Amino acid sequence: MSKKKPQAPQVMTPSRIREGLPFPLGATWDGLGVNFAIFSAHATKVELCLFDAGGENEIERIELPEYTDEIWHGYLPDAHPGQIYGYRVYGPYEPDAGHRFNPNKLLIDPYAKQLVGELRWSEALFGYTIGHADGDLSYDERDSAPFVPKSKIIDRPSPGAATIRCRYPGTRRSSTRPMYAATPCATRRWRTSFVAPSPASRRRK
Repeated sequence: MSKKKPQAPQVMTPSRIREGLPFPLGATWDGLGVNFAIFSAHATKVELCLFDAGGENEIERIELPEYTDEIWHGYLPDAHPGQIYGYRVYGPYEPDAGHRFNPNKLLIDPYAKQLVGELRWSEALFGYTIGHADGDLSYDERDSAPFVPKSKIIDRPSPGAATIRCRYPGTRRSSTRPMYAATPCATRRWRTSFVAPSPASRRRK
């Protein structure tokens, strides 16, 4: 099956990308530049795609230079808050094995703190070609960038991020707070099974 790479942007400017750090995940501005880090265990290459201020035109495509513990990362010294970006990820296209890498499809940063633009319906959004004889095992070569929202770099977390509180069961709040204070909200509900022994089980010993 023929797989064409997406067309490169018409404007390619020299990049001074450095190796950066694998953490924190996402796009992190440190006052001088931006560290980009994204997880993928099976990708063979990840390209950072930069867009103009309107998010309409892709102006540069930069390969993330480093891969550490399944994290692709790089540091762009001249990037700053307000920059709009996305990713194109290369890897195996083997639907039967659960792999559907398709760099023709622009991906939103899963760790993005802000998105711009809207999702617009198009068959180009799909990794396979609708109506093809091979169904969802086919490979679509159309660029999805014009139809998807893009990620945007900000200089600080959104105002609501620091005010989110989690509710969890238990009557002895003082005994559970130290154990689970740093545990993500989504996992606290299953703390007995996945995080740590519950206070009740500790008291029974």
